[in-house]
Amino acid sequence: MPKILQRLWKDESGQDIAEYAVMLAVILIIVVGTIRLIGSNANNVFSNVGSSIQ
Repeated sequence: MPKILQRLWKDESGQDIAEYAVMLAVILIIVVGTIRLIGSNANNVFSNVGSSIQ
């Protein structure tokens, strides 16, 4: 039993998945935030251009 616990404690293969999940979450937060920021600014710009053309 102690050998099984030692092997499970030293096994680091599951850490890669957790690290990739954290990196993916951070990247998604950055991308979504950027799209929301650019999207609202682009909408304002197009509205101003459309108003000035008329």
